[in-house]
Amino acid sequence: MSLVELIAQADERGLAASGLACLDRCIPLLGGDDEALRPLWASLAEGAETADWGERVERARAELVASQAPDVLEASEGEAAALAHRMLDAAPVERSAENLREWADACSVAALQVHRLLDAADDSASSVSARREGRTQDMSPLVAAELRRQIAILELLSGGGPASLRQALDLSTEGRRVLRAVVSRRARGRV
Repeated sequence: MSLVELIAQADERGLAASGLACLDRCIPLLGGDDEALRPLWASLAEGAETADWGERVERARAELVASQAPDVLEASEGEAAALAHRMLDAAPVERSAENLREWADACSVAALQVHRLLDAADDSASSVSARREGRTQDMSPLVAAELRRQIAILELLSGGGPASLRQALDLSTEGRRVLRAVVSRRARGRV
């Protein structure tokens, strides 16, 4: 099943986790603490109150804006950081399936574009939309890994179960480490 189809079929919790995971993996571009989004992840746990989602979004947004990353030197990194900020700014304070579907879809596109911008390999042969629809031939490694993570997170959460959210968070953490390494490597290359 394509990523577009998985997002279309996801429930409210899956959509929230999908968008949140995309944003979480892009934390290195925001200069934020790896734990900044932890309260939002906790609000997705089984039995957690959904009423405080908006308050947690606002707190995370304020924390990440306060910890702005230093000026980025390369245009591609600046564009990638701008995409990450748009994901953060667009996070819905009202946790409804409609709002979350729009956000998760936009975050999916933005996260893939971020990975495309930062990948040393060329992935310009096909659009991000084509990748999300399943046309994955000749994908660059960083974009391919991001696409696999997005699909895996949605599949995990569609299966449900108490461990699915933890596994989704683990996948997102792995992706954040990869992106942090890419950003660090690029910064060392400028020195």
